[in-house]
Amino acid sequence: MTAVIHWFRRDLRIEDNTSLAAAARDHDTVVPVFVLDDHYRRAGDVGPSRFVFLRESLEDLDRRLRKIDGSLIVVPGPASRALPDLLAASGASDVYANEEIGTYPARRDAEARAGLQAMGARLRLFPDSLAVDPREIATADGRPYTVFTPFSKKWRAAEKPRPLPAPASLSTPPLRSVPLDRVEAWKDLAANLRAPRGGETEAARALETFLARVGSYAGDRDFPARDGTSRLSAALHFGTVSARTVLDRARQKWTDAGPAERASIEKFAGEMGWREFFHAILFHFPHVETGAFRREFDGLAWDEPGDRFAAWTEGRTGYPFIDAAMRQLTAENWMHNRARMAVASFLTKDLHVDWQVGARWFERNLADADLANNNGGWQWAAGTGADAAPYFRVFNPVLQSRKFDPRGEYIRRYVPELAHLSDDAIHAPRHPIVDHASERAEALRRYSRAAKKTVASRESGEIEEDGKPSRD
Repeated sequence: MTAVIHWFRRDLRIEDNTSLAAAARDHDTVVPVFVLDDHYRRAGDVGPSRFVFLRESLEDLDRRLRKIDGSLIVVPGPASRALPDLLAASGASDVYANEEIGTYPARRDAEARAGLQAMGARLRLFPDSLAVDPREIATADGRPYTVFTPFSKKWRAAEKPRPLPAPASLSTPPLRSVPLDRVEAWKDLAANLRAPRGGETEAARALETFLARVGSYAGDRDFPARDGTSRLSAALHFGTVSARTVLDRARQKWTDAGPAERASIEKFAGEMGWREFFHAILFHFPHVETGAFRREFDGLAWDEPGDRFAAWTEGRTGYPFIDAAMRQLTAENWMHNRARMAVASFLTKDLHVDWQVGARWFERNLADADLANNNGGWQWAAGTGADAAPYFRVFNPVLQSRKFDPRGEYIRRYVPELAHLSDDAIHAPRHPIVDHASERAEALRRYSRAAKKTVASRESGEIEEDGKPSRD
């Protein structure tokens, strides 16, 4: 009899789980483990909604594992200590896990690998979180793509593996586990019933619900008042459904669809491509975690967060569309994508607050906060990211409102004090904290100065062509 540990991280499912399937294929016994990592609780940027989603997902995962003669073993971290201890207790030979992208997961895995190697065991990692491994998408000369459109063409054409079935049986031995209802970080947290719900069972239901109305996706996805998007972002972040399963089910739907529905499905697949693009950027350019992708904008002059930032967080900017979006975030721990772009542009280019401040606010409040997506979206809106467009894209909050909420339904839902206004009047600013036209001009001046300063520094030799300070 051979045994192996499967280390669950952001893959909280039994269907189409690359590492879990390999563990069950290669060994007679699988020990499914989740390590309680204090890093996220100590960092302070993980809000209650994500802990609740995680708790619900782990509870559902344990129920599903028990149906295949397994059970989830929950142990306190760090993984570098917990996994060797569990290896000794279970008699397992190795640890299997799915890869994660980011500097912290890389450091955590390196420490865990060192602890396992000291016992003569290995940590085997599998690419799993994306439909296509980012190492497989490259230009003709082998470089990573930094613009979405050519990346998307190559990504769409790439072969995407079909989903793997759940293991038939795991035969997990009885081992000591921390009861989920006693985990200090979340035991007293109450679920926000309007927030995304966790678990593989819920993710499967949400996917089928979306596919039943996917035909309207292309026409409805940009309008926040409509139920036009998939709302699968949290499930994809925690891995309660895989990107491969989502795309495979969409492909099946496409086969029997008419021309209009097929166009919507293709549009949805393209939006999934944005998720893969942002993860590829993080994979190839890890400096984006702490700075601008376009290094010339690391020197941008930002204002200190103050009363205006507080007004933005509370939905009190005086711009109805912006306020509706920020109040949706508070109420649901989720925000429509069109609204996310608008509020990010407003914070960075109307209030001149560093995009990293906004990204941290989203990270704290969104149930679906994902490092690659959050970082990529904020840098795109701020004009500092991997984007073919120049920095002078600035969203007009009133025009966004009129175009994507023409009848004011979204505003009325979240800013009810304006509900009595006409469909035309409801978009107009009410005591705005800034004048958009003048702040747009100021933003362009700041970006222009930063860009010119970088050019001048390169010409003088102070900065090398890769954007790093010269060491000469």
